[in-house]
Amino acid sequence: MNIAPNSYARTRKRLLAAVASVAVAGAIGVGTLTSGTSPVLADAVRVEAPQVPSFADVVERVSPAVVSVKVKAKLQPTADDGSDDQGGFDNLPNNPQLRRFFKEFRGFGDQGGQNDEGHRRFGHRDRNNDQPRPVAQGSGFFISEDGYLVTNNHVVEEGTAFTVVTNDGKELDAKLVGTDPRTDLAVLKVDGGGKFTYVDFADDSKVRVGDWVVAVGNPFGLGGTVTAGIVSARGRDIGAGPYDDFLQIDASVNRGNSGGPTFNLNGQVVGINTAIFSPSGGSVGIAFDIPASTAKQVVGDLMKNGAVQRGWLGVEIQPVTSDIAESLGLKSNNGALVSSAQDNGPGKKAGITAGDVITQVDGKDVASPKELARLIGAYSPGKPVDVTVWRDGKSQTVKVDLGKLPASDKQASGDQQQQPAAPAKPDSLADLGLTVTKSENGKGLVVTDVDPDSAAADRGIQPGDVITAVNSAEVNGTEDITKAMADAVKSGRKAVLMQITRDDNNRFVALPVAKG
Repeated sequence: MNIAPNSYARTRKRLLAAVASVAVAGAIGVGTLTSGTSPVLADAVRVEAPQVPSFADVVERVSPAVVSVKVKAKLQPTADDGSDDQGGFDNLPNNPQLRRFFKEFRGFGDQGGQNDEGHRRFGHRDRNNDQPRPVAQGSGFFISEDGYLVTNNHVVEEGTAFTVVTNDGKELDAKLVGTDPRTDLAVLKVDGGGKFTYVDFADDSKVRVGDWVVAVGNPFGLGGTVTAGIVSARGRDIGAGPYDDFLQIDASVNRGNSGGPTFNLNGQVVGINTAIFSPSGGSVGIAFDIPASTAKQVVGDLMKNGAVQRGWLGVEIQPVTSDIAESLGLKSNNGALVSSAQDNGPGKKAGITAGDVITQVDGKDVASPKELARLIGAYSPGKPVDVTVWRDGKSQTVKVDLGKLPASDKQASGDQQQQPAAPAKPDSLADLGLTVTKSENGKGLVVTDVDPDSAAADRGIQPGDVITAVNSAEVNGTEDITKAMADAVKSGRKAVLMQITRDDNNRFVALPVAKG
């Protein structure tokens, strides 16, 4: 279409006027303006969403009670006079070049004794410097206004001098009050520092999986650090000791957090950081805390006596497997099976014998051997307790006056191990996959061979084991075992319980009865 020149010019002017008016409107704001009014602006974006609770109030209140614990110890000096003493490298191979390298490397960079890391790593110190050197650093927290504080035993165990650094940077000397390696707890005391902010232990029986928790400590020596997470699990057994009953949390806990507290949202201590699972060495969200209930009891004993005195039953125990429960007529595999009662121990004096299954202590159910150890350990020595056992197909209760747990967990053993001589003609228990012979002293049957495809082999029975009892009856010959199996079949049971002795240690094994 053709447009006349004049018409084109008029159209162009109209378009420019329209663009100018839009530009003015954009510059002064959208909307109609009248004289004496302000421009109306669009509102900023706001999102109404549930707000995550802040931990700031809790942290503000509890942080003054949390400290860093610095541990020092006097190191043994090593020779540095050019003598034949290799300065701690006596175990090196007898290679002159290798020994000369390490001797030279030990002093590398040690200008005027300033290379502390080299001293700690290689054990070298100035002969004239008898000052303690740093050996560990962890966390802790005050539990009283007059300066008692809690940390881990593994933080302080190598120390001879202790310093705590408060939240405001003050350094205070502390003395060791007591330790308990079995629960990895220790108590220190600061004197002359005035009144301290302190925290209380929570009732951890009310802690639920999924509850929020806040961990406060001193990871990597950085200073006070706070992390948060939830309780991931309860009652964790990580093989750290006889009283394992840890809380698992997913708050970021690292090296240096050891001994530090984990708080609930009320500012109470629900647990004490003691271990982490870490393939990398850093936090992967799996940390373990000593529960407050355990810590409160142990700490109380340490403050009062400097040590923990625990009750002692004097029996060796093992788990009750499903097979063992079946062989004994138990409805569940709860409890702790007594493999032996120690001579002169409280349990044996009260009548507890090998083969008993301990199901309750003072009316409290025993779920496992670990649970029994925790229950007995919670009592004081001399405390009379009612122990319920399953024996001969029924429950019985015996009263035991608990003894004092020995300092060493080592069990006494005989001077000589039994070395029975096998007679010329062994007997066969083919249905069990065992070949046996009478022991030299006439008590029990010695296993001379085990069918590798048998249930006995699956349950760990080995040649040299001695079968001393079956279903709590003494074994003097193969006929005793055959009779026990027949009785089990008549009673509708699927297994028999054998008492096995190996290297002077007893244990029980359930073997399925013969078919047909």
